Amino acid sequence: MSFRLRVLGLVMLVAVSATAATLWLVLRQASRQIDESGAAAASLDQVAAALTDYGRRHGTWERVRDLVVRLGAQTGQRIHLVADSGWVLVDTDHEARPDRAVRELGTVVGYVNPRPTLDLAGLDADPAQTAAKELYRYRTGVRFAACLTRNGVEPTQLPDRYGIPQYDTSVIAASNPRLARNCSELAAQSEQANSADLTELSAACADTEPGDPRSYCLAEAFNARIAEVAPEPARVILGVGAAGDRGLVVGPLLAAACGVAAVAIIATALLSHRVLRPIGILTAASQRLGRGDLTSRVPVRGNDEIATLARSFNRMADSLQRGEERQRRLVADVAHELRTPLANLRGYLEALSDGVIDPDPELFASLHEEAVLQQRIVDDLQDLALAEAGSLAYHRATVDLAELLETCRTAHRAGADAAGVTLTLAAEPVTVHADPDRLRQVVGNLLTNALRATARGGQVSLTLHREGESALVRVADSGSGIAPEALPYVFDRFWRADSARGRKTGGSGLGLAIVRQIVTDHGGAIRVTSELGAGTTFTITLPIPRS
Repeated sequence: MSFRLRVLGLVMLVAVSATAATLWLVLRQASRQIDESGAAAASLDQVAAALTDYGRRHGTWERVRDLVVRLGAQTGQRIHLVADSGWVLVDTDHEARPDRAVRELGTVVGYVNPRPTLDLAGLDADPAQTAAKELYRYRTGVRFAACLTRNGVEPTQLPDRYGIPQYDTSVIAASNPRLARNCSELAAQSEQANSADLTELSAACADTEPGDPRSYCLAEAFNARIAEVAPEPARVILGVGAAGDRGLVVGPLLAAACGVAAVAIIATALLSHRVLRPIGILTAASQRLGRGDLTSRVPVRGNDEIATLARSFNRMADSLQRGEERQRRLVADVAHELRTPLANLRGYLEALSDGVIDPDPELFASLHEEAVLQQRIVDDLQDLALAEAGSLAYHRATVDLAELLETCRTAHRAGADAAGVTLTLAAEPVTVHADPDRLRQVVGNLLTNALRATARGGQVSLTLHREGESALVRVADSGSGIAPEALPYVFDRFWRADSARGRKTGGSGLGLAIVRQIVTDHGGAIRVTSELGAGTTFTITLPIPRS
């Protein structure tokens, strides 16, 4: 994968992670608040019903703590119960969390009214008489129930037709007669008669017509008269406010931030390791290369920009190594080629100087020929060096290859006749853009080698034809041929097909190397095919310019 795509992927990963974490936190907090509000609202009816039942049955809010704590555990809510007078009856945060900070109150509020409502609808008898009787019974009953509650005994409540709770004293009297007697006496101390209540109720509703309006008035008066003995109405508040939940919000936020940061750090570390490790390897390899270790290479993995850089480095190192090897081989070859003839020249000159041999024209001719041969080797080396360096001068023009080949055949006809070799030409008109002198040098070198390799009675042929957008020049001989294992080295410097040949019969060994470089500089190619005993064919391919 491309390095640019990896960086883009890392940035996208961090952005998506941060966005997802933020969205998750927002949805979690919103869902949590909705769930808490919904749960508190759903629990309110349960809590209010339980507290109302407790107040009516016990006639007091005493000992309500255990019930509230139990309800808080069941619903999972904070329950704050406060009387209308402002007195806090019980708070689960104070009860269950004495060593921790008290949280903010919730927003779900309910009203708990444990006082009964007198219902005299449809009553045939005198409503005032009935209201006074029920008032007396409730006052004594609720005091009795409160007394039992304070003593840890659960009162037993009985239903009544007028909506006023009644209390069963028979169960307590049977199980604990003393407690039942004490509570009954305490409840009846101030309720020896109900004549005063009847008078007050009748006076309060004197201006009301008999029927339902009068019954409503009596019910209101009844509620006012029981206020001094009935448990006080209260408000119940459920849940926990937002301020108290701040500590809970910070934790997930920090966790999400740490998670996103961890993802970014880990991804960045992995990416930097993936980038810096190969760069470090490249740096070390380049330092070794600078110190002269041309065998230094780097491993290549993948197809990204780093891998492309590693491949380029390896190609550069290969090129430098090949160039160094070529230079070392060239120096060795030149030294090998010049050592023997120079040693011969030196030996003859020292012999002449010491008078060991007598000077004669034949000796001087031989020494001159040897000097000319060494000069030719030096010239060929200079041409090859210039060609490989791209500094060999070319004077390009439009060249008729058929005419150029005819010129070359004419120039080598005398040599072919002297060697007893038939030299033929078959060419069709083809025009290329090239340096005619350098092309004559190429063809002349190939013809010289072909004539040298062909025995008397053999044949050397020159052919030219067009193939697509290329011109094909073939120089074929019927000589001894080249061994297959030697073909890859034909164009190497100082290579000779027959190692037994000397410089007089085998040339300098640089001609084919120069030929290949000149053809390559013209945008062409040269290849060789050969068969032992059948001959060798060199094929030159040159591009034909578009008209």
